[in-house]
Amino acid sequence: MPLYGRQRETDYLNGLLASERAEFLAIYGRRRVGKTFLVREYLKSHLAFELTGMLDAPIADQLVNFQSAMKAAGVLDPALPESWQQAFAQLADFLLTLPEDSKQVVFLDELPWLAGRKSKFLPALDHFWNTFLSRRPQFILIVCGSAASWMISKLIHHKGGLHNRITARLRLEPFMLAETEAFLKSRQISLTRYDILCLTMAFGGVPFYLHEAKPGRSAAQIIDDACFSQTGLLREEFSRLYESLFDHPERHLGLVRLLARHPQGLDRGKLTAVHSSGGGLTRVLGELSEAAFITPVRSFGKRTKETIYRLSDEYSLFYLRWIENHRGDGDFLSLQNSPAWRAWSGYALESLAHRHMPQIKRALGISGVQTTHSSWLHRADATWPQGSQIDLLIDRADNTINLLEIKFSQGPFTITKPYADELRRKLETFKAVTGTRKNVFLTFLTTHGLTANAYAAELAHQSLTTDCLFEP
Repeated sequence: MPLYGRQRETDYLNGLLASERAEFLAIYGRRRVGKTFLVREYLKSHLAFELTGMLDAPIADQLVNFQSAMKAAGVLDPALPESWQQAFAQLADFLLTLPEDSKQVVFLDELPWLAGRKSKFLPALDHFWNTFLSRRPQFILIVCGSAASWMISKLIHHKGGLHNRITARLRLEPFMLAETEAFLKSRQISLTRYDILCLTMAFGGVPFYLHEAKPGRSAAQIIDDACFSQTGLLREEFSRLYESLFDHPERHLGLVRLLARHPQGLDRGKLTAVHSSGGGLTRVLGELSEAAFITPVRSFGKRTKETIYRLSDEYSLFYLRWIENHRGDGDFLSLQNSPAWRAWSGYALESLAHRHMPQIKRALGISGVQTTHSSWLHRADATWPQGSQIDLLIDRADNTINLLEIKFSQGPFTITKPYADELRRKLETFKAVTGTRKNVFLTFLTTHGLTANAYAAELAHQSLTTDCLFEP
């Protein structure tokens, strides 16, 4: 299957292929996001050796697996190594037979499974890199694994060991909307952008999940099949997802469940009140952020410690709200037409907007302007008794702030008189409480635009549709 999307990632890999030194790349990310596929497909003409670890296998079985990988690489009748040190010595002898005028990739997949306790794999790999690969500029060593907590703690944030050897890091994230659209079209799946948004709210941009889409099926039918049928792939995926990524995932799951109940996010103080253990909370938040399950969002005008954490993984949000307690076999169409879905889908679209800030900036014509994006919350007090919340604002270096109102609907969104009154209060409260002297523009992001009426003409300084999110 050809590779679709991943322009940022392939550009990064091209830089490594052009490098004049040996490179040691760590690729990490959530389960099912396509880490192995990216390496095998994009670097297949450079792939000299590939070894995939075996889950919970003893070292003897892993070494037999290594012997098989040597055969697959073209070594005739390789000996069965007795240790990883011997294995890497064999691999070095083989690599010396390869051409030196082009990059050669050594790919170690599911690294955490290879590096079991008492295996002595990591010291042997460190020695192999330090004494052999690092001295030969034609080689790229790539390691990756689905156990995100291991990859993050042992490689990405570790202060010793292989961390000091790694020259490049690549976090693979779910598809953006443009990539999802291209992927679906490549499989002859023709959906409206409204349906692609619905699908993304349930699946996220996870390529493996998107394989559940079939030609001739609407988004509602695809979601029914994958999430609500008794044999649906995503009906039981949630627990497996976190168990495969994190050691002792109970605290990760606890935080994810808590944030799912607060789609607008919680600050560190509220999270600490529920999960109080200092450094342990910091580690769990870091691991969830690195694996792209949660997103820290700065709160406008607040200190760093008042950062808001939002659950940004679409599948987790959808599972905890709609799948987990669902009984029956497939009725997403009825859910989709309910007031509860309409309210929830607005929060889901906000999450997608946070992930597509470059596209929003481009649509506003401010790609070249330095910006920060954040949220803002004012709790009613004696001075300003009108509480208010803004889920996404763009603070611009050109003396301007965009306050985004994000609405998901099946047709054009209508600003009614009560909602217009609410918007006026929100603008007044924001300007008064923050004391900003910048221009403040109320900006709408909707699925099908705004209904033309007097309130839209008065209050909507700018209006974008979700089509802008589908730009590359």
